[in-house]
Amino acid sequence: MSIPVWAQVVYLGCAVAFILALKGLSGPRTARTGNLIGAAAAVVACALPFFYLDDMDNVVLILVAIAVGTAGGAYGARTVQMTQMPQMVALFNGVGGGAAALVALLELDEIAGTGLDLGWFVLAATAFTVFVGSVSFAGSVVTFAKLQELMTSRPVVFPGLAVVFAAALLGGLVLSGLLVAEPAIWAGIVLALVGLAFGLLLVLPVGGADVPIVISLLNAFTGLTVAAGGYVLSNTLLLVAGTLVGASGTFLTLLMARAMGRSVANILFGALKGGSTLGSGEASDRPVKSAGPTDAAIMLGYADRVIIVPGYGLAVAQAQHSLRELVDVLGERDIKVDYAIHPVAGRMPGHMNVLLAEAQVPYEQLKEMDEINGDFKDADVVLVVGANDVVNPAAKTTPGAPIYGMPILNADDAKQIIFMKRSMRPGFAGIENELLFDEKTTLLFGDAKDTMSKLVNAVKAL
Repeated sequence: MSIPVWAQVVYLGCAVAFILALKGLSGPRTARTGNLIGAAAAVVACALPFFYLDDMDNVVLILVAIAVGTAGGAYGARTVQMTQMPQMVALFNGVGGGAAALVALLELDEIAGTGLDLGWFVLAATAFTVFVGSVSFAGSVVTFAKLQELMTSRPVVFPGLAVVFAAALLGGLVLSGLLVAEPAIWAGIVLALVGLAFGLLLVLPVGGADVPIVISLLNAFTGLTVAAGGYVLSNTLLLVAGTLVGASGTFLTLLMARAMGRSVANILFGALKGGSTLGSGEASDRPVKSAGPTDAAIMLGYADRVIIVPGYGLAVAQAQHSLRELVDVLGERDIKVDYAIHPVAGRMPGHMNVLLAEAQVPYEQLKEMDEINGDFKDADVVLVVGANDVVNPAAKTTPGAPIYGMPILNADDAKQIIFMKRSMRPGFAGIENELLFDEKTTLLFGDAKDTMSKLVNAVKAL
C-alpha cells in the first residue's frame, strides 16, 4: 500500500526532528531538549500508521508490544543508576538489532511466499539486515553481561577461535549469497543463527576495558541494519534514522579508539593474537604513602590551583554531590578549581559530564583532556577521585602494557597528588598504577562518598 502524501510529509518532519535531536545531543546545554525532540518524533512516527492504514493486521499484538515497550522503557529510565547506563545502552541497542533482523525475516517470508522478483539489491539488503542485526543482538547481550558482571570481563578465548570465527564469517557470506540467488525462509533463519554465533565470537575475546568501544561499534551496526531495513520496507524515515545512528556510532567508535590510543582492529582481534586488554587484576602489596582527611584537607585548603580528576569510582559511590560541595568550599577560599575530563572517563564518552551535571557543576569548570593537560604542571594539588587507568603513567612509559599508547591526563606533572581509592586493587585495565607509588602522591583510602564528606568537613574546619 502506498503512503499518502500527507503522511510522507509528516515522516519527513520526523526525519528532520531526528537530525535536530542529534545536533542537540552534541552539547550539554542542549542535550535535554534534543532528547525530547527525538523522543517526540519517534512517538509520532510510531503512531502515524494508525491514521493512514485502512486495515492493520494483528493490531492487538501491536498495541500490546507498544504497551510492554513503554512500560519497560519507563521502568528503566527511572530505576537504572547512572553507573549502569552503559549496559542499558548495550541492551537497548541489542534489542534494536534483533528487531531489525526479525522484521527482515518476516519480509523475506513474504517475498518467498509470493515469488515476487524485487531485484538483487533488495534481497542483499534483506540478507545484510538479518545477519548484521543478529550479530548486533548477540554481541550486545555479551557486552551487557560483561559490564553487569554476569560473566567474566576478561577476554574469553579457546584454541581454534580464529578458525571458528573465520568459518562463521564465511558461512554468513555464503548464506547471504544463497538468499540473494534463491529467496527462502530457511536460508534466512540459518543466516540469523550464524549471525548470532558470529556476534558471540566477535565480542567474547574483548576485554572489559574495551567493552564500551565495542558497544559503540555494535550501535553503529544496529543503525546500519535499521537503514537497510528501511530500504527493504520502502520507509524513508527508517532509512534516515538508521543512517544517522550508523554514522554517529562509527564516528564515536573511532574517537573512543583514538582516545584509548588503539585501533578498532586491535581492540576486536588483539586477543586472537594472544594479546589481552586486561592485566592480572591483583592488588599490590608495595608500600605507599597514605594520610587521613585532615592531612588531605590541609593540602587542598592552602593550594592556589587544584585540578580534580573524576572517574568511575566516583560514579559507583554516588559522591558527585559531596565533590561539588568540596569545590564550593575551596572556591570560597579563592582557590581555582577545574575538573579534568578524560574522553573515556567512566564507561562511555559523556558519562562523567552527565554525572557531574546531576550535581549542578558549572559547565565552565569541566575541561577536556586536550584543554587542561598543559595545566597540570601549574597545579598545586591534583585530586584523583575514583579514576585509575586515565592517569596511569604506564600508558607513556611501559611498552606492552594493556593501555600503552593511550592518551592520559598528566596528573603526574602536578606538585602534589591526592589519590582517593577504596583499596589497592587496580583499575579496569587490571594493571598496577605507578602514580600510586610516586613520592608526590598521598593516598586517601575509603569509600569515595564517605571520605569526601569527611574531607569537606575537614576543609571547612581549617
